[in-house]
Amino acid sequence: MTLDSALSGMAGPPKDGQPARRVERAAAGTVLGAAGAVTVAGALALALDFLARFSPRLGPVSDGWAAAVPHEALAGFRWFLGDMSEPQFYKSELASLGLLAGAGLAWWASCRRKKWAGAALASGTGLWPWLLASAVLSLLVSNLAFGWMLDAGWQPTFVPFVSVAPAVVLVYGPGWKTCLSGAVLGALTTTPLALLLIAAISRPLGLPAVVACVLAMAAGSALTFAIARKLPWLVLPAEPFREAGTEVEPPPSSVPGFRSDAVWAARRVLCDFSEAPFFANELASAGLLLGVAVAFVLNPGLPAYGSGLLPRILFAQVLTSAIGVVLWRGWFRDGGWAATYASVVSVAPAAVLATGGSWTGVIGGAVLGAVLAPPVARAVAARLPRDFHPSIGNTVAMAVATALSLPLLGLLPR
Repeated sequence: MTLDSALSGMAGPPKDGQPARRVERAAAGTVLGAAGAVTVAGALALALDFLARFSPRLGPVSDGWAAAVPHEALAGFRWFLGDMSEPQFYKSELASLGLLAGAGLAWWASCRRKKWAGAALASGTGLWPWLLASAVLSLLVSNLAFGWMLDAGWQPTFVPFVSVAPAVVLVYGPGWKTCLSGAVLGALTTTPLALLLIAAISRPLGLPAVVACVLAMAAGSALTFAIARKLPWLVLPAEPFREAGTEVEPPPSSVPGFRSDAVWAARRVLCDFSEAPFFANELASAGLLLGVAVAFVLNPGLPAYGSGLLPRILFAQVLTSAIGVVLWRGWFRDGGWAATYASVVSVAPAAVLATGGSWTGVIGGAVLGAVLAPPVARAVAARLPRDFHPSIGNTVAMAVATALSLPLLGLLPR
């Protein structure tokens, strides 16, 4: 996601010479592609649920993991890796390694102009190596500075990985000054704010910790970009940085078609799973999903905080992305963008966990997240200064949509 794509307008009515029937067929193609993604997700969820019954229960579980981090180096390293897939509610080192491996493969393939490389990492800016370096360094600082608190239980050490650090690189461009500034500022703003907001908002109001975490990402990002204005070594480029020769994921064109839009919709749903760390690439998402699937089959007591609800979380995530892609398809036209991933990493999985995996939570959370989050994100992003990354709008939307949706779902029968 870039500054220009995030703020692009919704496509208007069909252009001259564009038959209404073609537009209708393209819309049907989008629905078909999204429905295909949901069907595959349903089959995967059923397969995982079945295989979990025969799991060998190999390796560690989620219970006791946090408490072991301050005392065991291996547990600490595993926690550090697990933080990279915690935004998706997986918290699994295998899922994180799959994410990194898929993204690395995509980068290698894109550098060699391979057709199967998928959507360009980091929205075609060419900044993925710098983005990743800043995010990993920020995550390391967060774990070193606040990991000792894990003795008392889970702590939101993961928050800088998907917020301030990569956003600073995308706004200010490449270089070690940008990379290190984003890493340090990200860890020292978002993690303490998340700890504060969990105690001040989430717990008193009975809301899941994700509400406090994404609010901390938004507030920490805003604070960081305000500080960045005063740092002489950070200079805002005249135009959003984009590497020559790179291309973003092909959106639905101004002349839509049934097949092209069906393929695009399925790919967009898959990309949503790696959008939170600013990768947004099919291979990265596939690696993430393969990694968490293997982790769950090996031991269902680890991924998704040992809840055993990973299959339903996965289904809800694909469903909410698919609904969002269909609803807000017009915003992707001609290089535009919509935050269809926002519910994937907030409302949908939080609803599944809050309702114990009930179908009310699975479907209700997916629908409410898809309806609420993208327009809120768009409205907030459109009002941000140029030197504030629009991801702030996405995290605000996650907080608002989750805070509204979960109490409403709590009123419904399970």
